[in-house]
Amino acid sequence: MIVLLAPSEGKTAPAQHASPIDLGALAFPALTAKRETLVARLERLAGGPRRKALSALGLSEAQATELERDTDLLGAPAAPAGEVYTGVLYQHLDLPSLPAAAARRAAERLYVASALWGVISIADRIPAYRLSMGATLPRIPNLARWWRPALAAALPADAFVVDLRSAAYAAAWRPARGTVIEVKAYSDAGGARRPISHMAKAVRGEVARLLVAERRAPESPEDVAGLVAAAGERVELRPPPKPGASWTLELVRG
Repeated sequence: MIVLLAPSEGKTAPAQHASPIDLGALAFPALTAKRETLVARLERLAGGPRRKALSALGLSEAQATELERDTDLLGAPAAPAGEVYTGVLYQHLDLPSLPAAAARRAAERLYVASALWGVISIADRIPAYRLSMGATLPRIPNLARWWRPALAAALPADAFVVDLRSAAYAAAWRPARGTVIEVKAYSDAGGARRPISHMAKAVRGEVARLLVAERRAPESPEDVAGLVAAAGERVELRPPPKPGASWTLELVRG
C-alpha cells in the first residue's frame, strides 16, 4: 500500500544547524536526475529578476521573501518532510503524537507528491521551499506532465494506492495496472449531500492517521472502507465507473 499525500504551501524551516538535503538518499532514487534538473532551474529562476520569478511561481509582491527559500536548495538545512510540511492535512495527521510503532509505519506507508521532488517518503529530509504544481518554470510549462514519464518508470505500476492528493498532484501519476482509491468528504444536512472542500484536507489527514495506526496495512478498497467505518465514520464505497478509473470512498459528516 502506498498512501499518497499532497504537500502543503505552509512549511516550517528546519533548524539552521541541520545538515542539507542528500538527493541520492530520497525515496525512488531513479528520480535523482530529474530532481537535480528541477532544483537547478528553480535556483536560477529565484536568483534572477524578481518580477519574472514571482510570476512563474504564482506569488504576489507581498510574498517575495519566499523566493529566498529557493535560491540555495542544496545548501539549506533539511528535516523530515513530515516536519517541514505544516498545512491542515499535516496538522490532522499529527505525526508527533503517534506512538513509536505507528510512527515507523508512517515512514513506510506515507509518501508525498511534490512539484519539486516528484514523490518522496514522509521521512525523507528536505529543505523548506516554494514550488507548486501550478508553477510555470522556464521550458517547463506543465510540471505534472514533465514529471509523468519519470514517475511512471520509477513507481510500481501495480501498486495499491490510497490517494489523498489534490487534483493538480494526482495528474502527475497513477499506477498503470494498480488499484487507486480516492477519499472525498461530504456534508449531509437534511438529506442534501454536498462536498465539504474546506474540510477535505482535514479529513485526508485523519484518514492517513488511521492508515498508519493500523498494524496490518489495508490491501483493498474494502479494507480501507472498513477501517474508516470502524473508527466511527459514515462511509460509502463506490466502485470505479469504468475500467482503469479510481474507487471512491465517500466520508459523510453531518
